[in-house]
Amino acid sequence: MPATSSSVGSGAAGAAIFADSDSRKYRYFDPKGQRATHYEDMTVDVQPDPERYLIQDWIISFADGKGAYVKQNTAAQSSNWHAFRAPDQEWERTHYQRQSKIETMVQSVINNARKSGTPKTFDKAWVKILQTQLGAWKHAEFGLGTSLMQAQRYGYTQMINNATLTNSSYKLRLAQDITLYLAEIGMDLPGWDDELGKKAWLEDKNWQGTREAVETIMGATDYLEQYFAINIVFEPLVGEMFRSGFLMQIAAANHDFITPAVISAAEADYERNLANTIDLMHLLANDEKHGAANKKLFQGWVKKHGALADKAATGLQPIWSMPHSKPVAFADVRAKSEERIGQILGELGLKR
Repeated sequence: MPATSSSVGSGAAGAAIFADSDSRKYRYFDPKGQRATHYEDMTVDVQPDPERYLIQDWIISFADGKGAYVKQNTAAQSSNWHAFRAPDQEWERTHYQRQSKIETMVQSVINNARKSGTPKTFDKAWVKILQTQLGAWKHAEFGLGTSLMQAQRYGYTQMINNATLTNSSYKLRLAQDITLYLAEIGMDLPGWDDELGKKAWLEDKNWQGTREAVETIMGATDYLEQYFAINIVFEPLVGEMFRSGFLMQIAAANHDFITPAVISAAEADYERNLANTIDLMHLLANDEKHGAANKKLFQGWVKKHGALADKAATGLQPIWSMPHSKPVAFADVRAKSEERIGQILGELGLKR
């Protein structure tokens, strides 16, 4: 292992040997591939670590003596927190570019649909569903996005924080997209009530299981538990089930071709977030020193959040019977979500 300034006790030039100490690249890390990617150049070792190149320990500490970032912010353990590289390789510039493209697409779809009078052709029962059920779902997305926003503060490396923060940004963007979408089509539909979604989220018994699951994640104090619970458990059992299994499959049968386009980006978001989460959790679950303990920890999270997600999914079942046209049965969608989480957990060596 190359020497670092911390191990030699000096920050003087030539005191330590780094990955590129014999070149003019000034890179202090070993890339995952043969060459460092732009993503690695922009994220690796951006966040300081006293064990890597800081000879004076943390420059800023909290009143209890803890440094700005500590490993104890999660019960999971790692032999090398810096080994993780997000598969989507997203960093600040690429994230803004992707979000901008998605927003342009969504707004274009909504504007063109409104110009052609499409919202007025929606089935009447479906209009009520959008006001109430989609209006309630935006609160779930906002809650998960807020949870991830809080979680990213505690990640021990910039790579982990980047993946968590972009995940949060996608969730908050979707919550915003749904809010603006419903407000805009509401201007074309007589009797539209923007308050029905909030009322359902707070009071409708169908939504209280989902609300409990989301608020439990928000209340977790372990940032990796929050990240794990959202992408490994809640999303396949509840998020995908509602977005893909209800909104995107049933909308068209009720004369609504706009909602699937608005929601579709969220499914692509989740594939990226899931890949990032699986990669990180796989590293921890197969850590040479801490793998067994981490697997036991993860299995506990599956049990805890899986029970809440099951309760949430069961509570949403009556929604599938609300549209006039019902091309997809809840039982079929639920079966697919069980198969999906089984595949996800299988990649981590975990069980349902």
